[in-house]
Formats: sequence, C-alpha cells, structure tokens
Amino acid sequence: MAGRIAFFGELLMRLSTPGRQLLLQSPSLDAFVGGAEANVAIGLAHLGHKTRMISAVPASSLGRAVVGEVQKHGTDCSTVLRLPGRMGLYFLTPGAGLRASEVIYDRAGSSFAEAAPESWDWETLLEGCSHLHLSGITPALGPGAAQAAITAAEYARANGIKISFDGNYRARLWEAWDSNPRTVLNELVGYADILIGNHRDVSLLLDREFSGEGPVLRRAAAEAAFDAFPNLSLMASTARHIDDADRHRIAARVDLPGHFAQTDEVVVSGVVDRIGTGDAFAAGVLHGVLTGASLEDTAEVGLALACLKHSLPGDAGMFTTGDIEAFKEGISDVRR
Repeated sequence: MAGRIAFFGELLMRLSTPGRQLLLQSPSLDAFVGGAEANVAIGLAHLGHKTRMISAVPASSLGRAVVGEVQKHGTDCSTVLRLPGRMGLYFLTPGAGLRASEVIYDRAGSSFAEAAPESWDWETLLEGCSHLHLSGITPALGPGAAQAAITAAEYARANGIKISFDGNYRARLWEAWDSNPRTVLNELVGYADILIGNHRDVSLLLDREFSGEGPVLRRAAAEAAFDAFPNLSLMASTARHIDDADRHRIAARVDLPGHFAQTDEVVVSGVVDRIGTGDAFAAGVLHGVLTGASLEDTAEVGLALACLKHSLPGDAGMFTTGDIEAFKEGISDVRR
C-alpha cells in the first residue's frame, strides 16, 4: 500500500425520491451523503487504504453530520474546514424502465464553492500524502474552486505527490458561470499521472474527434492523450450500453502508452442505484495501481466495483476485497 491518499472536492447532501417516484410525488425524500471525491475515498477506505478528505462544510449540525458520515467509513476528515456558507445539495429522481434518471443541483453559495483559493494551505493539507485525487467537478463550481484545484495540483506535482484526475464533466455546472472548461481542464490533466476518462473526455480536452468504433476508437483517444499530456502514464475508462434503467452492459479498459487491457462486457440487471458507479470504478483502478496489480487485474477490479455499486443505494460503494473476489468468481448465492 502507498501512503495516505488525499481527496479534494465538495461534500454534498443527496436528496432522492423513494421508490423511483417523481419529485414531490410523495412528501418524503431519502437523504445520503455524496460527492465524487468522497465516494472514491470511502471506496478505497473499505479496501484498506488510508484516505483523507479535504473539503469545506458549514459550521452547523448538518455540516457535522455530513462529516461524521464520511468519517465513519474510515476516512480522515480532520482536514475538512468549517467555513461560512451553506451545505451543497443535489436532488435525484431515479429512472425506471425507459425513463432516465435526473439530477438537479443546488450548490450555489455552498461553503466549498465560496471558499477563497487562499483558504487551502496545501503544505499542511497534503502532509504525509503520496497521492492526490481530483475531479472535473471541483473546477466546474466557479473560478475560486478552479484556482484551488489548479494550485493543489501544482503543489502536488512539485512535491512528488502522484495525481489522479477523473474527468466527470458536468455541463450544467460549467454553464452557470463565465467559464472556459477546456482551458481549465487541460491545465489540470497536464499535471495528472492517471486519467479516469474516455474518448469523449479526450475529445473535449483536445477539441478533436476520433474515428473508428469500440476498442479502436478508445485506443486512438488514449494515444492522443498520452501524446498531449507527457505526465500521463495511465488512462482508464468504462464503456456502458443502456438497455433500460434496470439493465446495463458494461466493460472496462486500462491503457498505458504501449499496452492496454480490456474486459469482457458484463450484464448488470436489476439496477438499484446507478449514481456513484463511475466513482466506484475509479476506486477500483486506483486500488489496482496502488497495490501493484497487473493491468488486466486493475481493469477487472475496476469493473467489479462499478458493477457491484449498481446494487447499493446511495452514492458510495462500500465493498471489500472479499466482495470483489466473489464477483469475479460469479458467486450470486448467499455467502455463508
């Protein structure tokens, strides 16, 4: 195992309709704690890694409850700041049948989004860390958050801390302010060692399209990313085909500059909750990298955690190495 892994991003409250109802169809909402970076931190903590959450919440009972929820999964939250502002929220209407899920963000004015870039003392926050994980959601929140993410990446790169970056492009967040996502994301990916993203992410970064289909398309995008970003040593992605809200088909791949591994497609039926499956995949890929697994095993572990997350309500995957092995062995009966 490597040293402690730091995660910089917003902690959120998720409010979702029960039983796949529409918003306010019933008077109740199910509450979960989420956030892309926190989801990866929780996933890795359940796999035995030392994780640290770097974020900001309001100094209120709600802020304390959210931090406590993340902390109970084994993630160090001593570096979560208490700052003025409110708790970031999002509302989820889960899909059903041929009706897609819908997310509505309510994050403007949150403690994290409003934090000044100088609020973050990176020398202290990243002390003892060997790895920093970022995503494209943080810079999409506004100019202050974008500058904070860039400064964090600059500090990590200058001090030998490995960086992973998950594309997580959120058009609705970028469109809410006078932003230039391509410029900001190119700068961040330029610092990264690991990119969690697919050909669409690379197309956005490089402002170009890629020809071909399936593995040929994905390899062309990976090679273009390695050429454009010299620090990049690994790229990981999933391919998802959605038959309906309850049945998806997923494959995973991991690319190196001179080699790649791709899994077979797995059918995921009876989907309980799709949210956070990409974060579960990222946790699996990082677990493989951090434990020195082969390229093939890294892709398989990422796929296993992504598929398993579809069975669990809430944002974060909470699976162990035993769960991964049972998945790989095809065990679906009761484990006694």
